[in-house]
Amino acid sequence: MAQRHPVIDFHTHYLPPGFTIGAIGQGSLQNRARWEAIASRISDRQALLEDIESGDLAGRVVNSPTALLEGGAAPLADGIHERLNEGLAELVSAHPGRLYGLASVDTFGGEAGARQLEHAVRQLGLQGVFVDSAKGDLLLDAPQARPVLEAAAGLGVPVFVHPVNPPGLTAQLARYPRLGILQARGTINGASLIALIEGGVLEALPRLNVVVTALAVGGILLSSTFDKGEEGRPRARELLKRQVYAETMGLDAVLLRALADTLGPDHLVAGSDWPIVSTGPIAGRLFAALDEAGFTDDESAKIASRTVLKMLKAQA
Repeated sequence: MAQRHPVIDFHTHYLPPGFTIGAIGQGSLQNRARWEAIASRISDRQALLEDIESGDLAGRVVNSPTALLEGGAAPLADGIHERLNEGLAELVSAHPGRLYGLASVDTFGGEAGARQLEHAVRQLGLQGVFVDSAKGDLLLDAPQARPVLEAAAGLGVPVFVHPVNPPGLTAQLARYPRLGILQARGTINGASLIALIEGGVLEALPRLNVVVTALAVGGILLSSTFDKGEEGRPRARELLKRQVYAETMGLDAVLLRALADTLGPDHLVAGSDWPIVSTGPIAGRLFAALDEAGFTDDESAKIASRTVLKMLKAQA
């Protein structure tokens, strides 16, 4: 069924066939069953497209996170980012105007990560980059991450800053599975944003545009409220409104209103975290939340797809 405005889901995961989710063999029987269900959809092209074909969505922005592949202490295989990007580029090229791809890179891999991004954008035609919020003790202001961020700014492509499971806090909150893991992941997502602000990265790279998940709301609100800026430097609120975007995961009116009041309505993009958090149609729930939050029809249209199309330099 056609929606009142086209909706593009910015937060969509996909793994090309042949890759195995590391969490499948871990934890309780309930956890393994959950991840087996996710695995059955995350590599299924028809499942990826079904909400587009039904008219619920106009498109999806797709990423392939290596964090899903990590199941133990063994490092990722050499060339895995390139393989993921090639698989994603093939998928996207088969569905122009409906699927858009974010490159997978070694976020903290220095110049090697930057080269991966350059190749994925210039040769493979991907339109942004998917990065991890942290690696061990490193956040996104670490020197190891700067080459990837500089490359993204130079290429003019958006950076999707995605949560990871932070050691320690994840284990501490695992006893509260419904909200505990989300809190741990939201904390590290917000921390990565604070690092970009307090570490001077956004100020140094004014063409860098980052998208965080709605889980990062704590970092967004703290930065906006308490960072007044040093003399001669912009305060956090100015940087947030200039370079930071958030997606709508959770589709909650109170959360979306808080994000829009801080970042601006034109800095929200529709996102569901398919197929990990959301597996059903989202457009109806999105517009219901936007209406409840008091967004105008024009603001809703921007959140639904206009802002992300502008960000990706794509045409509706």
